[in-house]
Amino acid sequence: MPAARHAASAHHAAGQYHAVLAWSAALTFVLGAACLPNHVWAQRSEPPASAPAGTPQMDLPRLDMSVHMHRIHAQVAATPRQREVGLMFRQQMPEYEGMLFVFEQPATQCFWMKNTFLPLTAAFIADDGRITNLVDMTPFSSDSHCSSEPVRYVLEMNRGWFEKRKITAGTHLRSTIFSAPTRPD
Repeated sequence: MPAARHAASAHHAAGQYHAVLAWSAALTFVLGAACLPNHVWAQRSEPPASAPAGTPQMDLPRLDMSVHMHRIHAQVAATPRQREVGLMFRQQMPEYEGMLFVFEQPATQCFWMKNTFLPLTAAFIADDGRITNLVDMTPFSSDSHCSSEPVRYVLEMNRGWFEKRKITAGTHLRSTIFSAPTRPD
């Protein structure tokens, strides 16, 4: 009987060893991919066609922006498909991250919160980086939230991010994507 018990223990230990190896390999792959430079991630601009419905966009190109002394790391949704998915299905977003929606030309832009878990504030932004208006949006709401004038850009951040920093309509964001503001002579 002891020999049979020893064989069973050895078989169980071998199974645990293989499970640990499998987890180690998976963890190495995930950590290795996470350590790739941002420009490697930015090469994928569209969700893969095979991505299942309900998959958040996590690997869009990124753009640094600033307002007052605050930096924003924004994912850029520039294609129709990227803008359509937006921040849908995201369960969380770091405090200084957001998503910048870029449209081909200024127009009245309207947003809703279909399949969006996060409460957000949308900043509608003119070509020169000026915030035209801000709107708070409720998760899963089909209410339409529109710009107060034609804009090309919309920046979504966690709800309250702008208010907490006393950033209001009329404030200018800075980034290479915005044209220089016109100044009266």
